[in-house]
Amino acid sequence: QVQLVESGGGSVQAGGSLRLSCAASGFSYGAYYYMGWFRQTPGKEREGVAGIDSDGSIVYADSVKGRFTISKDNAKNTLYLQMNSLKPEDTAMYYCAADPLLDRHRLGWDRFWEYPYWGQGTQVTVSS
Repeated sequence: QVQLVESGGGSVQAGGSLRLSCAASGFSYGAYYYMGWFRQTPGKEREGVAGIDSDGSIVYADSVKGRFTISKDNAKNTLYLQMNSLKPEDTAMYYCAADPLLDRHRLGWDRFWEYPYWGQGTQVTVSS
């Protein structure tokens, strides 16, 4: 079965950087998966941060464009999120997610409720 394990969260001051990792296992060899990063704060709906397709196509939420970079290492089955110039409003629990749906990007990469596989989350706290 697919398992996703996030790491790399922590507490930083505004302007700082963090790199999140998501180690994936259980993927069928050669299978397609769309991968995404999401975040959520208490009382708010989960929101998409960034997504990456198997062909390397990338999309970002407007709020993180120019500051965050999503990438993946297929050899290590690991997804990354490099977060620079962090702001207090980036404080949230960050989750990685995977979806085997081929049309995930076209149908809406940030439709979090349609992703079947999720990690447990890693907390990011940015202080001003």
